[in-house]
Amino acid sequence: MQSSKISQPRRLDWTLLACVLVVLLVLGTEAVRWARAARAAATPSAVVAAPGARVALTPLSQSQIPMPQGVPSAHASSITNLPGDRMLAVWWAGSRESGPDVKVFASRWANGTWSAPWEVASRESLGPALGFGVRRIGNPVVWTDRDGKIHLYVVATGLGGWAASRIVHTVSSDHGASFGVRRVLPMSPLFNTSVLVRSSPVGLADGGWWLPVYFEIGIKYPMLMSFDANGDPTALARIGARTTTLQPAIVPVSATEVRALMRDASDEQRVQHASSRDGGSSWQDLPPLALSNHQTSLAVIRLNNGSFLMLHNPVERGGARNILRLSMSQDMHTWHTVSDIASGQAGDEFSYPTMQQVGDELHVTYTHQRRAIAHHRYRIIAGESI
Repeated sequence: MQSSKISQPRRLDWTLLACVLVVLLVLGTEAVRWARAARAAATPSAVVAAPGARVALTPLSQSQIPMPQGVPSAHASSITNLPGDRMLAVWWAGSRESGPDVKVFASRWANGTWSAPWEVASRESLGPALGFGVRRIGNPVVWTDRDGKIHLYVVATGLGGWAASRIVHTVSSDHGASFGVRRVLPMSPLFNTSVLVRSSPVGLADGGWWLPVYFEIGIKYPMLMSFDANGDPTALARIGARTTTLQPAIVPVSATEVRALMRDASDEQRVQHASSRDGGSSWQDLPPLALSNHQTSLAVIRLNNGSFLMLHNPVERGGARNILRLSMSQDMHTWHTVSDIASGQAGDEFSYPTMQQVGDELHVTYTHQRRAIAHHRYRIIAGESI
């Protein structure tokens, strides 16, 4: 109707017509923009590969792991592989961090869904087994050994805050349905306190593994504890000489070299970096990477095709943990942004990520607004050059 009226040979207010056309053009542009935004919110957009990458990631799904009912806060997830392309996730949940009601919960991934959560550790379950009162519990880390036993490490404190913490080693022989206390890890001469755990272990060829840990009272520094195939600790080494780094993430680079990427507690706010060429016995500090990271945990993984992926919180847009960025590298030196897998305004939180490769899929979990654990799933598409 409007087009036929405009075509009629009559006098028009050309100024008014021009204003109408401008308004229609603006409205049309906004409609397209909002339609695109709605589609992006409804379905994950494709993640492009970094320049020169040998792998690309295609989003498959985004979800949240089921939370226990009536529990408002969740944080610090960890995931491990189970037989049959399954996974086990653990995290702490309660009224708030350090709250007396905080417990460690678990959920199992199978056939494309997460199970209902169940409790695997609490103050009440750890205290009697350890022989001392447990005031609070925190970061859990889970690992599956070559015999199928699941090792769960939990931060626990008696008196004081996290600076007085210990690491409790528990083990499950029933795929994570239940855990029994095995030991308190012998890690510090200072009454064996002020040691914490956060990042995923790394498997060794002999069936043992490395557990990244860190010391935090006054100064902060990362360490690496070695375990044999039976799950017994065999060695402990400090990572580098810095006194402001913590929460190391360990990744093998070659048959003779392993790297540690670390959270930085200084004003530099960079991804700190160290290297070992003697099987983790000694470490040399390297210059920090050209990547910013707020004072928070990061995650790194080496895919089966050799590409490296990192999840970190860049220092941007005035927030502390409001952007969770996926970066990629082929040599552990030069990194390129792949995608921001979560982002928001200042005050939002998407943090403490972890990653696991299961077949040709990459699984990512992270803290979502301190209220839930988010799960992203990607198809890994590998090639000589993507």
